[in-house]
Amino acid sequence: MLASVLIPTFARSDKLARCLTALAKQDFDPAQFEVVVGFDGPDAGAETKARSIWQAASGKARLELMQCPREGLMMVRNRMLAKAQGTHIISINDDVRPVPGFVSAHIAAHHSYDHPIITVGASPFCQRENESLLDRLTRQTSMVFFYDIMDSAPLNADRDWGFRHCFGLNFSARTDLVREVGGFYAGERLYGYEDIELGFRLAQKHKTPVLYRPAARAEHEHFYQPQDLLTREHNLGIAAWHFARANPEFAKACFGRDISQPDEVAYSRAFVTRERSAAERIRESFMQLSNIPGSSVDGDHEHALLQMHLQQFLLLKRWIWRTGLLEAVEMGANRKAA
Repeated sequence: MLASVLIPTFARSDKLARCLTALAKQDFDPAQFEVVVGFDGPDAGAETKARSIWQAASGKARLELMQCPREGLMMVRNRMLAKAQGTHIISINDDVRPVPGFVSAHIAAHHSYDHPIITVGASPFCQRENESLLDRLTRQTSMVFFYDIMDSAPLNADRDWGFRHCFGLNFSARTDLVREVGGFYAGERLYGYEDIELGFRLAQKHKTPVLYRPAARAEHEHFYQPQDLLTREHNLGIAAWHFARANPEFAKACFGRDISQPDEVAYSRAFVTRERSAAERIRESFMQLSNIPGSSVDGDHEHALLQMHLQQFLLLKRWIWRTGLLEAVEMGANRKAA
């Protein structure tokens, strides 16, 4: 068997149903891939519904449904990794919709090289009716992922995009190598950086380039509210501090410096204090602008206006990320004191 598609999920049966329906329509030989769904904790009726959806969509590939303890998505991914029968795993989220050639594009990329690679597919955000300005911003810019940069770059199938582009919602790698480096990060339950940290370990151990294949497309059915994005940045700051302690090499490569050093922490404290008033003003403006209709920027100035809003977010992001970092520092200090 060539591929195991791994999908962690919890309490999102409607999105999982659309994902499974799309996977049932793959043009890849159904005898050569399987779909493994891991439920992160008790989810009444979810397994029965998933099997019914697969049957209704005439899915012919092997479907494995796993009930897992409530341990977080990375632990669920590791449990699925242990069960995977494919020579390659394809990691996706439950809120993506793979195109019919999705599995084929992933496996074809791996078979094009005589050395191991990581393949990253395209997962642009879906467009919804009556989208807000924030919807349009996340869909068309690098606010969350970097697909706009990757798609606009000169076509080069051999370009190594680096471990920072190993996005957990749509990537593939050799199963044995992922197992060899220890699988997905399974330390504290965190949000953020777990996928690219795995990409870093694979690159360090096996020199795996990260290659982009737009044909491995799975649209991302995820829509942010303004506060969701700000909370995300705060949580990324918490995760950054944790990884600076758990995998210092990765953190230095990711952030360009050792963010756990006392002078870095002191700088973050000074920055958060100094910029608090400005950040609060920017936050108010960001929240208001994010909720206006996306159609408000239609016309010749759309790109410029979106970039202005993006820059506003980036200023706020730097401040909020450091508040998360400092919260993690304080949590660590409190644990030591206890």
